[in-house]
Amino acid sequence: MKIGIISAMSEELEPLLTAMNLEEQHTKATMTFNKGSLWGKDVIAVVSGIGKVNAAICTQILASEYDVDCVINVGVAGGIGKDIYPGDVVIGDTLVEHDMDATQFGYKHGQIPRLDTFDFKSDAKLIEIAKKACENLPEINSFVGRIASGDEFVANIDRIKWLSETYDAISCEMEGASIAHVAYLNKIPFVVIRSISDNANNGASMDYEKFIPVAIKNSTTILENMIKNI
Repeated sequence: MKIGIISAMSEELEPLLTAMNLEEQHTKATMTFNKGSLWGKDVIAVVSGIGKVNAAICTQILASEYDVDCVINVGVAGGIGKDIYPGDVVIGDTLVEHDMDATQFGYKHGQIPRLDTFDFKSDAKLIEIAKKACENLPEINSFVGRIASGDEFVANIDRIKWLSETYDAISCEMEGASIAHVAYLNKIPFVVIRSISDNANNGASMDYEKFIPVAIKNSTTILENMIKNI
């Protein structure tokens, strides 16, 4: 079992690299792919960079060059669901690309033309493993639902409400759906897990510098529990 782990930012991956028994490093498309073992499993961990294109390129390299058996994406996201607050964790069971608009051709907003699916569904087994991992963190709340991704930093309350009404999304960010898209095309199981930094829908926010250590702690603990049980 080879597990691909993708984070958009280096801060999110640093604790994993510290815990990892590093065997090899290779740079492709300016991304450093760290290959080794982590908690008894073979892992390739990489920082993709921010945005859908970076994340898609990264995922395809994991598929083509490293032949990973599954992909886990962890990182930070904004909340949409009104009951979701900073420090909570969202497990994406389905993901959509909210900036895909081919409605002029009769497609539903978010539908990628000529693709046989509207959303990308995370692997059921990986979702269950992630849920159980979150149960080992009683100090945080976790939610399962749709994540909407796009090349847009969403801060406008009207836009957030639109994402909720249009997609029934509970969180939004900038990479997850593109990772899911590539994993879907390559028939690779995946799951996206996000720590919530803010939620304009309920007025909740946390100072970014204070939040990052919380997000890193949560994601690292969740990943450790997950990897041990994959």
